[in-house]
Amino acid sequence: MVGYVSVALFCAPFATLTYAVPGHLAGHELSPGLRVLVPLGRSIRAGMILADQAAPPDGVEIKPLVWPLERAPLLDAAYLEMIDNLAARQMCHPGQVLGQILPAALRQSKVVFTAPEKARLRRRTPRALLDASPQEAADLAAQWAVGVMQVSGAGRGQERALRLLVDPPWPVRPGATARIALLDYLYERGQTPLSVVAGHFGRDMGPVIRALGQLGLVEMGVCDGVSSDGQDDCPALAAAPCPPEAPEEVSNAPLTDEQGAAMAHLSPLLCAPGGAVRLVHGVTGSGKTRLYLELARQCLDRGRSVVLLAPEVALAGHLYRAVREVLPGATAILSHGSLSPAVREAAFRRAAAARAPVVVVGARSALFLPVAAPGLIVLDEEHDASFKQEERLGYQAKEVAFFRSRREGGLLILGSATPDVKTYHAAARGVVPCVVLSRRAGTSQPPEIEIVDMGQTVKAPSRQAGPGGGKPPERTAVLAQASAAALAETVARGEQAIILLNRRGYAPVLYCLDCETVLCCPDCDLAYTFHKSRQRLVCHYCGRTQDFPAPCAKCGGTHFLPLGAGSESLAEELSGILPPGTTVARLDRDSAARPGRTEEILAEFASGASQVLVGTQMLSKGHHFPRVTLVIAADADMGRNLPDYRAAERTFQLLVQVAGRAGRGDIPGKVLIQTRNPGDPFWELVRGADYQGFVSQELARREKWGYPPFSKLALVRISFPKDDPAGFTVLSDVGRVLREAAAAAGVGVRVLGPAPASLPLIGGRKRYHCMIKSPDWPAVRVLFAKVRAVVPRGGEVRISLDLDPVDML
Repeated sequence: MVGYVSVALFCAPFATLTYAVPGHLAGHELSPGLRVLVPLGRSIRAGMILADQAAPPDGVEIKPLVWPLERAPLLDAAYLEMIDNLAARQMCHPGQVLGQILPAALRQSKVVFTAPEKARLRRRTPRALLDASPQEAADLAAQWAVGVMQVSGAGRGQERALRLLVDPPWPVRPGATARIALLDYLYERGQTPLSVVAGHFGRDMGPVIRALGQLGLVEMGVCDGVSSDGQDDCPALAAAPCPPEAPEEVSNAPLTDEQGAAMAHLSPLLCAPGGAVRLVHGVTGSGKTRLYLELARQCLDRGRSVVLLAPEVALAGHLYRAVREVLPGATAILSHGSLSPAVREAAFRRAAAARAPVVVVGARSALFLPVAAPGLIVLDEEHDASFKQEERLGYQAKEVAFFRSRREGGLLILGSATPDVKTYHAAARGVVPCVVLSRRAGTSQPPEIEIVDMGQTVKAPSRQAGPGGGKPPERTAVLAQASAAALAETVARGEQAIILLNRRGYAPVLYCLDCETVLCCPDCDLAYTFHKSRQRLVCHYCGRTQDFPAPCAKCGGTHFLPLGAGSESLAEELSGILPPGTTVARLDRDSAARPGRTEEILAEFASGASQVLVGTQMLSKGHHFPRVTLVIAADADMGRNLPDYRAAERTFQLLVQVAGRAGRGDIPGKVLIQTRNPGDPFWELVRGADYQGFVSQELARREKWGYPPFSKLALVRISFPKDDPAGFTVLSDVGRVLREAAAAAGVGVRVLGPAPASLPLIGGRKRYHCMIKSPDWPAVRVLFAKVRAVVPRGGEVRISLDLDPVDML
C-alpha cells in the first residue's frame, strides 16, 4: 500500500471510512474531491475522498479502495469545506450531505469500465477490478493513466421515457383503470423513464402506453439530456413561449438615480476579500433584476462566476432568459429540480469543469453547483420560504450562500420588496447594510389598494344537487359584490386581472349530506381536497388519492356538498360573472404539473389570449404584465391565523407582492383585498404597503414572546406509527432528557413539549414537536445530541432537528 485516504460514502451508512491506496494506483491523482469505488462488506459502494490519512496502528488491517471514478477531482477544497460546514450544522456525516446534493448518476456505483484488449473493447465491472490479479490491475492502471480506459454508467445507451402531453380531464372511460393509473402517475411525477414505470406497476404496460399514445395523451422518447454542443437541452423551456420581461429590467436604458447610487455602493464590493453581504430592499417594479444583471456583467468582466437564485422554477426560467438576452456572450447554466436527471448531471459537470467564468441560474439547489470562487451570489425574493429545505437534508440557502461568499471572497445580495423580518432586523442593526430602491423604475406608479368586506358577497347555487336530487343549497360566492363588479369592468375595458386564492383544488372539504360527515384521508384524519378535473379526492399531506364520485365509505350515501373554494372552482365560478367568451387561465401546482406548462400559461396571459389569471402564490411575485390593472386577493385572511409565529409576516409579504403585479404599464392599477374583518389595523399596513410599520409591530411582538430574531428557535420532530405503543415510551424519554438537558444548560434555554403537532397525524404516523429556544445554536445541538441517543436506532421512531423552522405545522 502506498498511502491511506478517508472516504465519505454516498449511501447508508454514510460513514467516513479509511481505505488504503493499492500499489498499482501509485502516482495517480487520488486527491480530496475525487470520487472512488470502495468495498464495504460484500458490496462495492461509491464515495468521495475527503482527506489523506496517516498510517493505521500496527495490527490494523485496512481494505484497499477499488478504483477511481474520474481522473481529476470533481470538487475543490472550498467546496469540501462547505460540505464539512453543512454537515456540522446539521449534525450529520459529510456523506449524507454529498448523498443529497450530488446528482444521482454521480453517486452511482453500478458502472462499467472499458479498455482495449486484443483489438476489441472489453467491459469490466467493479467486482472484476476488485478481483483482478496484481499484474492485470497494474496493466489497467497504466491504461487508466493515459485515458485509454473509460468508465460509464451500466445502462445501455439513452433510456426511453414517457411524457404526459395533455392536462386532465382526459378522454378515458372510467373503467379503464390501468390507463387512468398511468396518467395519474405521469401527472404527478412528470417525465419518467420506462424502467421506473415498469418497476412501479410491476407488469408490462406496453398495451396501455400504445393505447394512450394513439389518443395523443402520452409520448415516448429518450430522456432529456444534453445537446451535441454541450448546452443544456431543456425541451420544456425551449419549446414554451416566453413571457416578456419588464423593459426596465433588461433594457440598456440609463439607470435611474436610485439604481445608479446602488451600483456605486455595490460595485466595489464585488469579489471583496472576506466577502460582503448587502440587503437590496426595493419596492415591486423598482428594477432589482436590472441591478443584478449589471453587477453580473461587472463580475464576469473581473473573471469571476455568478450565481443567481430565484425561489420558484418559473422565476428561475425568466431570470435565465434575461441573462441570455442581456449577457449573450456569457456561459449560462440553468439548474433546478424540475429538470431531468440527465440535464441536472450535465449542469453539475459543466460547472465543475468550467475554466472560464459562468453564470449559474436556478432555484435553491443550484447553489450547490461547483462553480469555482463565485464573485457574486444573488438570492432574489430572499424572504421566500422555499429557500429553506426541511425534508431529507435540511439547510437554509441563505446560510450556505453566506458561507460560500465569505469563504471565497464574493458579494452576497439578498433582494426583496418585503424582506424577511430577521434580515431587516440585521440591516437595522448595521450587521447587513441595506440598499434601498424606494420608487418604481419607468413611468408606472404603485397601485391603489382597497380593503373589501367579504360579508358583502352574493349567494350562488351550489355546485352539487341536494339530497335526493332536490334543489341545490345556496353557497357564498368567493368574490364580494364590489370585487365582481370591478372585475367585470376591467375585462370590459380590454384590460387584464389577476385573482389570488392561495388554495388549490376545487373544494377543500367534501361533506356527505346523508351521514353529515366530512370525507377524510384514513392515513391523516384530515379532509380530502376535491379535484374536479381529475375526478379525484386528494390528500394534500400524504398524497393518497381516491376515485370520485364514489359512495361514502361510512354510510354508502351518494349526496355530497363541496365546502369552501379553491383555485379550480374559482376559475369555474368566474364564468357566471364575466362576459361570454372571456378566457380565464389558472396557475397552480395542478395546472402547471407538466414540464413547460407554467411558461405556456404565463405566455398566453402575457399575449392577451386570456384576460383573467387565477392562481395560488405562484403568481404573486416576479411577473411583469403591463396590461394587468386589477389584482384581487380573494381571501386575504387565509393563513394569517395559523399556529406559526411567522403567519402575519407571510400574509403581509404575499399581499404586498401580489399587489405589485398591478399597474406596471401606463394604466394605473388597483388592488382589492378581501377580508372578513376590515376593521383590523393590520389591513391599514397592507393598504399603505407600510413595511416599516409592520416590521416595527412584528418585532415588538416577537421580542415580548422570545421569538427570532431575539432567540434561536429549533423544532425537534418525533414521529412513529399510529399503532406503535412503544412510540409513546420513547416520546416520554425524549421529553425527560430534553428537560433535564435544558435545566443543566442554564439560563436562556427553554424547552416546550413534547406536544402533538398542529397536524398530528400524516401518512399513518403520529407527529410530536418539541420547541427549543436558546441564545445560541451550540446549546441547541448539545441538547439534540443527548436526546438522539435515547431513540433506538433502526426502530420505528424517527427524530430530526429543524433549525430555524419555516414550517411550524
